[in-house]
Amino acid sequence: MKTEVLVIDCDGHILEPPDLWEKYIDPKYRDRAMRIRVGDDGFEYLEIDRKRAKMTQPGVLGSLGGMGKRVEEANKLRESAMRGETKPEQVRMMQPKPEDTYLKGAAFGTMVMKDRLELLAQEGMEKALLYPTIGLLWEAELFDAELSAAYCRAYNRWIADFCRDSGGKLIPIAHLSLGDPEEAARELERAVKDGCKGAFVCPFTITRVPHGDSKHDSVFATAQDLDVPLAIHPTFEPPSFGIHHRYDRFQWAAWYYDLFAGQGVQHAFGTFFQLGVFDRFPKLKVVVLEAQAGWIGYFLDRADAIFHGTTLGATVRLKEKPSYYFKRSCYISADPDERTIAAMMGIVGEDKFFWASDYPHPDHPGNYLEELKGLIAPMNDSGRRAILGENVAHAYKLM
Repeated sequence: MKTEVLVIDCDGHILEPPDLWEKYIDPKYRDRAMRIRVGDDGFEYLEIDRKRAKMTQPGVLGSLGGMGKRVEEANKLRESAMRGETKPEQVRMMQPKPEDTYLKGAAFGTMVMKDRLELLAQEGMEKALLYPTIGLLWEAELFDAELSAAYCRAYNRWIADFCRDSGGKLIPIAHLSLGDPEEAARELERAVKDGCKGAFVCPFTITRVPHGDSKHDSVFATAQDLDVPLAIHPTFEPPSFGIHHRYDRFQWAAWYYDLFAGQGVQHAFGTFFQLGVFDRFPKLKVVVLEAQAGWIGYFLDRADAIFHGTTLGATVRLKEKPSYYFKRSCYISADPDERTIAAMMGIVGEDKFFWASDYPHPDHPGNYLEELKGLIAPMNDSGRRAILGENVAHAYKLM
């Protein structure tokens, strides 16, 4: 993207080496490390704590770096399905083949640091904050808090190493599991000392304790003391925790599920207000990722209205209305294909928005730079500078 303005991708992804957890995990857990294996059906599968993952279906691992790929094939399949020639489940899985492996499907810049730097240069970006890929799959199937913490530590050590010699252009973000909040707080402190500039948690907790509960205060206190943002990022979620399983025989509807994939993040974010996190930790910075951003206007309007105008507001443990805390303490990432953000800036504030590519994940279009031009076109100069890079640089202290 040719521009003199600072451009920072607030949510890019890498594809972890298949042996990352075997190499980086604490020795005592090595026999329980996450691995990629090949099943009797010839397809790769993810092994979590010596068990075959159930949520990562055959062929999925080979598609994780597939942004922008096979779109024409998908269009033809859709047309075929509309003619009744193709079954819905065939469309959903895009007819994967055993030879479509994780490593073969890795997009450029997702596994080699120098390649990612070259990609940034080609696209006119100054920096990218990096998040995992396999790391978004496992937590929904691992309810052992001790091993979850070990998986997080292993990834965090590796991502810090991956970014270390990038000249500050690749920004490592730590993965935390809230299964053991005290350990998560310790790991956050260790990871930040090792170079991580912030951390993220998934949209559910294996303990079923709401994110904003005081049981997680050690994590919030550490993030506040270290002055690093804490983000909520979508991941696979345990089916029993979600709201998207109210219909039978509808699992094939991948478009439908992806359309609402950000709702788990919204739910987690809402608990920070309900349970008074922002009054307990007035300097904590919270970031909402990969859940789109156009809804934030409605969210804050509704939150304020219920808070002030109904008896339901009595349950909220905040002194001020929710929008006050959002404008003081929060940030939200927009997808490049959103078109309402310029209007939202006038209501919420232009200093509250980031943008993200989600590269190289296949659930976002590959023409994100072209879409980004449309996102910023209606904005004034200060708004463009803010969302393209200045806001994330300020929040994460990158400049």
